Amino acid sequence: MTTNPGMAEALTRLWTKFLPEIDRRLVMVESAVQAMRAGTLSDELREDAHQAAHKLAGTLGTFGLHRGTELARNAELVLEGDAPLAGNSELTTWIAELRTLIDSRK
Repeated sequence: MTTNPGMAEALTRLWTKFLPEIDRRLVMVESAVQAMRAGTLSDELREDAHQAAHKLAGTLGTFGLHRGTELARNAELVLEGDAPLAGNSELTTWIAELRTLIDSRK
């Protein structure tokens, strides 16, 4: 399968354009994870992080980061609702992997 160079270039430009917003969303989720680990996660921060994870899940797939979509979707599902998060080490692991994935594309 051949790749259209124009399409690849356009996606690279879009990635560069949206990277600051992607990073802001990830920082929001990372902040929620830190607060969760400290036992200080507020309902507001949890909801903000839930929305950020939801948007990340959609955006990352657009750029071919399917693992990123999967990780963000997992986080979104965990952050959804009001079930206790204390001790959720999977969430911490997913977000750390997501940070590594996004940083590797910078």
